[in-house]
Amino acid sequence: MKRVLVSDSMSSEGVEIFKKTPGIEVDVITKHTPDELKELISNYDGLVVRSSSKITQEIIEAAEKLTVIGRAGAGVDNIDVPAASKKGIVVMNTPGGNTVTTGEHAIAMMLSLARKIPQATASMKSGKWEKSRFMGNEYCNKTLGIIGIGRIGTVVADRAKGLKMNVIAYDPFISPEVAEKMGITLATLDQIYGSADFISVHTPMNKDTKGMINAAAFAKMKKGVFIINCARGGIVSEKDLYDALVSGKVAGAALDVFEEEPTKNLDLIALDNVICTPHLGASTDEAQTSVAVAIAEQMVDFLLKGEIRYAVNFPSVSADLMTAIAPYLSLAEKLGQFHAQIISGGIQEVNIEYSGEILKFDVAPVTIALLKGILTPILNENVNYINAPVIAKERGINVKESKSNASGDYRSMIALTMKTSDGETVTAGALFGRRDPRIVRINQFTVDVVPEGHLLMLYNHDKPGVIGNIGTTIGAADINIARMHWSRLQAEKKAMVVLSTDSPLDADLVKKLKSTPNVISVQELDM
Repeated sequence: MKRVLVSDSMSSEGVEIFKKTPGIEVDVITKHTPDELKELISNYDGLVVRSSSKITQEIIEAAEKLTVIGRAGAGVDNIDVPAASKKGIVVMNTPGGNTVTTGEHAIAMMLSLARKIPQATASMKSGKWEKSRFMGNEYCNKTLGIIGIGRIGTVVADRAKGLKMNVIAYDPFISPEVAEKMGITLATLDQIYGSADFISVHTPMNKDTKGMINAAAFAKMKKGVFIINCARGGIVSEKDLYDALVSGKVAGAALDVFEEEPTKNLDLIALDNVICTPHLGASTDEAQTSVAVAIAEQMVDFLLKGEIRYAVNFPSVSADLMTAIAPYLSLAEKLGQFHAQIISGGIQEVNIEYSGEILKFDVAPVTIALLKGILTPILNENVNYINAPVIAKERGINVKESKSNASGDYRSMIALTMKTSDGETVTAGALFGRRDPRIVRINQFTVDVVPEGHLLMLYNHDKPGVIGNIGTTIGAADINIARMHWSRLQAEKKAMVVLSTDSPLDADLVKKLKSTPNVISVQELDM
């Protein structure tokens, strides 16, 4: 008998699937402290969560029998996935289950904001009739700027076109051809800021997008613009948004997400031109039923048949094959993740060449792992071994595989050539020993890079003193260099340094490195 614990509120249709399945026993215990959950978890083979339960490393370490964690939703930010992976626990989610409802919520927020519906409702409920106070704005023929055309952004664009809006979008990882098929126009951020009447944010939250909608961005926007954020709190700077709302630069804001949740920023949400909801983007009966049923079916199939679907940390392969190809999956994902962070422009084509002992296996799961590695830094969330090929196809990325018997100095090698709208880049990876992944080529440079932790890649003129200056600058900031690899193109008098540090570098330190004599460029990578 397999035991499943449902630790967050979940649609009854999902619970019923567990109850009606022979061989499965389910308990629903939603009121617990982290310490109580830590005590409970040792008795269960499966765990179902939504967003309330925080599945930390401590809880995972206390799980003696646990083999699968299922998230009834898309995000897994409340689950320590690396800790689960290390313990051999499969983490599943339900990608796409909340896509439509979150996109529709953004549209509902936009319409309510334009017509001041929440404010007018509150006024009438207080016994007033203030018809002249709540003059609204039309959205027909207005320009909607969408920042991030992923699955949710695509839903928003589709609904907005139905409202006869002019839709423009910024997404550096989508090609103009795909955008054209969607009926939208690609634009730069500055073009969106300068021309959009409404701006809706649909990017993941990462180091590049955190605080991206800030005072500098507001300064470039049209006076009277409306801001909608149903993506992640912190992408829009709440302090700068408050100032822009008070000054009148921004006519109104609709917020479903906040930098801290539950939000304590009462000054912001108290403004008359702000409407807000408590992170309700995925909160519809249909969506919650859909994700509950989906995760229950996935977990039942895993617990009783060993079938893996929509896992964020394992591909859909048999247990025997997994053991054999696991090192190659790790290498491919690391190579893709590394490569995605050194490119610019929308990805058009991915060429993968396999050589050596890896050809003894079906490389299809390895290609999927590589695509997952490429897409994860771009989308940040909702990318797993199942949906990575689908997302790549949706984004117009042409994926090609080839095989070669010549692997050079390595038993196996994966070479990756990526074509973007800005050019072509090449990397290659190999296994050292039988399990340790390495990046062994970056464009023309032969390297030996361990792809883990905080990495810094610098191009420089091949002149004396550069390495010393780099080390001195980083050391002066009290940051320890864990590894350093140097490669040079003697004929071109150009060199590359790739180093890993014990902690990330702040913006000021990166700026100092860029101004170091003979340094051409500096790029941070997070593995």
